[in-house]
Amino acid sequence: MKDKPQNKGLTVNLVAIANHQSEKRKLKPFNELVQHFSDAQGRAALLGMLRGIEREALRIDESGYLALDGHPVELGSALTHSRITTDYSEALLEFITPVNNQVEPLLQGLTETHAFSVRHLHGQRLWPVSMPCYVKDEQNIPIARYGTSNTGKMKTLYRKGLTYRYGALMQIISGVHFNFSVSQELWQSLYELSDKSVSFEDFISESYFGLIRNYRRLVWVLPYLFGASPALCSSFIKGQKTDLRFEKSGRGTLYLPYATSLRMSDLGYTNKEQEDLNISYNSLPEYLAGVRAAIKMPSANFANIGVKVDGEYRQLNANVLQIENEFYSPIRAKRVTKSGEKPSEALARAGVEYIEVRALDVNPFSPIGIEEDQVRFLDLFLLYCLLTDSLKSDAAEEARLSANLKSVVLEGRKPGLELLTDSGTRPLQSLLLDLFEHLDSLAKLLDGDKQDYQAALAHWREAVNDPQKTLSGQVLQQLVTKGQDHGQWVMSLAQQYHQYFMDYPLSAEVISDYQAEAQASLNKQADIEAAQSAVSFDDYLTDYFGTSS
Repeated sequence: MKDKPQNKGLTVNLVAIANHQSEKRKLKPFNELVQHFSDAQGRAALLGMLRGIEREALRIDESGYLALDGHPVELGSALTHSRITTDYSEALLEFITPVNNQVEPLLQGLTETHAFSVRHLHGQRLWPVSMPCYVKDEQNIPIARYGTSNTGKMKTLYRKGLTYRYGALMQIISGVHFNFSVSQELWQSLYELSDKSVSFEDFISESYFGLIRNYRRLVWVLPYLFGASPALCSSFIKGQKTDLRFEKSGRGTLYLPYATSLRMSDLGYTNKEQEDLNISYNSLPEYLAGVRAAIKMPSANFANIGVKVDGEYRQLNANVLQIENEFYSPIRAKRVTKSGEKPSEALARAGVEYIEVRALDVNPFSPIGIEEDQVRFLDLFLLYCLLTDSLKSDAAEEARLSANLKSVVLEGRKPGLELLTDSGTRPLQSLLLDLFEHLDSLAKLLDGDKQDYQAALAHWREAVNDPQKTLSGQVLQQLVTKGQDHGQWVMSLAQQYHQYFMDYPLSAEVISDYQAEAQASLNKQADIEAAQSAVSFDDYLTDYFGTSS
């Protein structure tokens, strides 16, 4: 999310937050808060949400194999373009929306970015699911390149380190990230309702961490509803050891009958080195302290790789995390960084500005990987997490949360599945029905005279009552019930969406805008390369890590 959502110029008093002894944010009960915001002013404050979407998609050739060529120059510089970049690989495109406070223009903008990009892929397609396509040789997966500047070289070296640490296949798994913040008017209203035991600015960060803790308690809801990777091509396993008891269909499709999101399982992007970090989400200072410690924590396993071997770098360093971005979490506290600023430095400088939801599979039933009903559900879900009191978490609860997420990822649609709570186990369906009851009152308030949020909630309520209507259930209907091979099914979608984007009407003004930004991004990259040419890469890295806070 490149644009700043809001909360400019905050100065966070970290000591004040750390010393704040309250176990809660002392919010009114959820239903009372909904009633409090039921007038026109309150509803407007709630509807002032800001959102951004980042969608990843692999480039493939017409046979479905991973593209091995470089990032198309017509799409501009992956280093500096605000809307079109790459993630781990040259072949892994990432489309980024500007921040928007309306759902329809947000998705329209994402669609236009797809349509412009597809027109410049020289016949290649986009792979429309999370788990990767056919890869002939993992060693040939092209790591993303960002030019000759030290900034660009560091981004590429970081990805090279990921390759040595975890392998390239894991890094080309695709996902959708959803960025979310609320209006300044809502913050002001919530602060006036609070006990004002901390400053307004600190209250915002504290409340975002309350949202994060509640999200982590309920994160299993997202793979249940939106998980769309219950199956994969057997080529992805390629001799990996796994305890998962896959069933097989088609020519080489592996699946788990009740799985929701293999992307979020141990087959996906995981870092076993991180399991003992115990980074706390109980406050901003505790979170920052944990991240900073992890960046400086040596790893014996990664030290065995070597940092610079025979004059060539293999990774940025041998710590548990090379940089902060390597910390995997299904949600992140974020603030737009200034030039040269690290994410933790931005948070320490001015507090939390927005949160990033990272638990979303690519929706294969949407050309752009996400649908309007999902966005509206996420609005309701995240507002509920914000407006519900959030006790601090302890080790016992963290263990329950981890177990619940794993259960839903691997067998979320299993009849009678029960999840752990602080008072014993409860059926997943019962927990979902309770949640939807709360979301329903919020949907009615946000809709006013419309039906958008209520319709979205009704749509996903069907998936609560019938697991076959979840995205993972729909995927397995295509692959198992209809007997389609995973690769063939995904390729048919890729072709269908390719034609959709080729036919999508882009105005001359929109095309000109994308062309201009592509050229401007190339010029900006050239300027960065010229400005950094006098500093050696070794000195650049020494300075970067030497100034870590």
